[in-house]
Amino acid sequence: MWDEVPDPEPGEGEVLVEVAASAVNRADLLQRQGLYDPPPGASPCPGLECSGRIAALGPGTSGWSVGDEVCALLSGGGYAEKVVVPAGQLLPVPEGVALDKAAALPEVTCTVWSNVFMIAHLRPGETLLVHGGSSGIGTMAIQLAKAVGAKVAVTAGSRAKLDFCAELGADVLVDYREQDFVEEVGAATDGAGADVILDNMGAKYLDRNIRALAVNGRLAIIGMQGGMKGELNIGALLGKRGTVTATSLRARPAGEKASIVAAVREHVWPLVAAGRVRPVVDRELPMSEAATAHRVLEESSHIGKVLLTLP
Repeated sequence: MWDEVPDPEPGEGEVLVEVAASAVNRADLLQRQGLYDPPPGASPCPGLECSGRIAALGPGTSGWSVGDEVCALLSGGGYAEKVVVPAGQLLPVPEGVALDKAAALPEVTCTVWSNVFMIAHLRPGETLLVHGGSSGIGTMAIQLAKAVGAKVAVTAGSRAKLDFCAELGADVLVDYREQDFVEEVGAATDGAGADVILDNMGAKYLDRNIRALAVNGRLAIIGMQGGMKGELNIGALLGKRGTVTATSLRARPAGEKASIVAAVREHVWPLVAAGRVRPVVDRELPMSEAATAHRVLEESSHIGKVLLTLP
């Protein structure tokens, strides 16, 4: 249900955005369950990204004007009519993308670019394994990896989801309910394995992810849907000369987020404007139906992003 609260006011280096749409992320579900508190100083309202128009500029803010159409990476507060955003976390709505659809971009582009490219350094000709290929993160990872000339393997839980991943360019399709991704990725790479793995499962997949890595492979963990605590076979990791990183985006300092956003604007936005990368939206629901949107994510029946819109 909606609550009436005072309008937020932009501070130094911030802007006030009048929200057109927000997107639902699994972090929102965890926050609702009391398992993922907002970082200090962030809005207590859920919502890690939004699109809309700038309604006001705080002191010392430059490069933006009232009325600009933007999308934004948030620490919270997207489920609202207005939200305050540090200017460094703003992005212009890409050419050719509708204002509402732009709400599907900030979290996935920043997550994928920072982990797959800035940290794991995926290169042309390498193989990327994406778990949850039909998710918002997964659909973006497929597109960006293909855009730079990588081979992409994905896991998903149904033929419809795998078929959609193939439409986006995925080369190797693994039904995790019936197939072993270690075997399938090994077979598809002549035994070499995946150079980079983007993992949303955490503990459940840790051992098999190490086995699926190529020599000098990089495992980037971004979620814990399969549990928080796993056993790491150090010997196997040493044998692969592998690297394991684990990151979250929400609690990073504003300066780090601004650097990631700037990199996304430089490298990803031209691909979106050229039509080589697009937001994948499963459905749009009114903001008042946020509970329904959360159930959609909990059932994992969606492909891509679920958006919440305001009139």
